[in-house]
Amino acid sequence: MAKYQVYGIGNALVDKEFEVTDAFFTQAGIEKGQMTLIDQDQQEALLAKLMDEFGLKTRAGGGSAANTIFAAQYLGANTFYSCNVANDETGDFYVKDLTSAGIDTNLGSDRDNGVTGKCMVMITPDAERTMNTYLGITADLNHNHIDETALKDSEYLYIEGYLVSSDSARHAAIECKKLAEANHVKTAMTFSDPAMVQFFKEGLTEMLGTGVDLLFCNEEEALGYTGTNNLDDAASALKKIAKTFAITCGAKGAVLFDGANTINIAPNAVTAVDSNGAGDNFAGAFMFAITAGHSWEQAGKLASKISAQVVSQFGPRLDAAQYPALKSEVL
Repeated sequence: MAKYQVYGIGNALVDKEFEVTDAFFTQAGIEKGQMTLIDQDQQEALLAKLMDEFGLKTRAGGGSAANTIFAAQYLGANTFYSCNVANDETGDFYVKDLTSAGIDTNLGSDRDNGVTGKCMVMITPDAERTMNTYLGITADLNHNHIDETALKDSEYLYIEGYLVSSDSARHAAIECKKLAEANHVKTAMTFSDPAMVQFFKEGLTEMLGTGVDLLFCNEEEALGYTGTNNLDDAASALKKIAKTFAITCGAKGAVLFDGANTINIAPNAVTAVDSNGAGDNFAGAFMFAITAGHSWEQAGKLASKISAQVVSQFGPRLDAAQYPALKSEVL
């Protein structure tokens, strides 16, 4: 039996969340609903505006794959996370966040000097999340951050689609996938964001290579990547690049393909306040369930339950104690 159920690789970012108004986006010239990469000066100016006008809501060690790993770990999986943070206060915060959750990582005290990446997460009253991200040192993620021993002793490799935006990180993800395949480790990947599909489709295709065992995406990403107009056609096209997949559809639930059958997962009715991290937590809960021997339908129900709870409160993930409590309601 593998030591780790999930080995993740992704951008290490500290999320700073703010409750904002739609008018703020117009004033600041920010495109709502997408992740936009910005430079350090832009982020510092944006942070000053947000702190002055709205105040900080929460701070958490994040990044798409990190949120997934936290969810899987808190539900009972053994996990490992490869990433890159600097030897600064924000990096210290990030490492402590991982290790206090019991997540093993390549990060130690010998981290490089630099600036740890940060993501300004702006939540509007309709619960939609808009992100402006300065990658900082995480853009330099490379093959040196891969722990081959841990990867070889894992059931699944999980790759974050956001890595496509950095040349070195994209190459690291591709190398990690090749190592996994050579050692019979299953591969999973998420598209992460509609903007990655829109602006980096060629790079995502390169990362997918000959395909993955398990793909996660939302409906907009599925339609955008496949160039189709409806979910049925998108699902048919995705079967060419993924042996299995899970498509989240927001308030409509989710659609799963287990390699043979399509499974529809009903939504959980909640009052949404913050959609940040919902898809990430869906993936983490789902991967925990299937590696723990549960059926795809059970995995989908748990993932839907967890992600619904995530959108009903602020922050990219739940408190640690909430995960096992929700698990007991489903499994």
